[in-house]
Amino acid sequence: MTLPTRNAQLRWTGDGLSFEGRTGKAPPVILDGSSEAGPSPMEALLLSLGGCMGIDIQAILDKGRVPLEGLEVDLEGVRAEDVPQRFTRIRIEVRVAGAGEENRAKVERAVQLSRDKYCSVFHSLRSDMPVEIDIQLD
Repeated sequence: MTLPTRNAQLRWTGDGLSFEGRTGKAPPVILDGSSEAGPSPMEALLLSLGGCMGIDIQAILDKGRVPLEGLEVDLEGVRAEDVPQRFTRIRIEVRVAGAGEENRAKVERAVQLSRDKYCSVFHSLRSDMPVEIDIQLD
């Protein structure tokens, strides 16, 4: 059985801490360690987590026929003071417009399903994920 994969390439732009990233057919994105030309990698991680959960929540609410006029996901990551300055806590606020109080349980369930079952970014943050690194010198 072949496991599904995703690929990404980053190339230093030659300017400061800025890298151009490419994935598949998507337009390039800039990651910048100084957060000037684009989000830093840690900010991009927050965006990825929020995007993943937002997509899940929207799809689940759509399947549940919950009316949706807007969906926003705000994230705040608290970083450790010492290197590697990983996130020690992430706070997520989900704002749903148009669902009405009568659909609160469905919205809460959609958020829970995203967090506990569906959001691949959330689950990729687990500490037991193996990472392999190969080095090539040109």
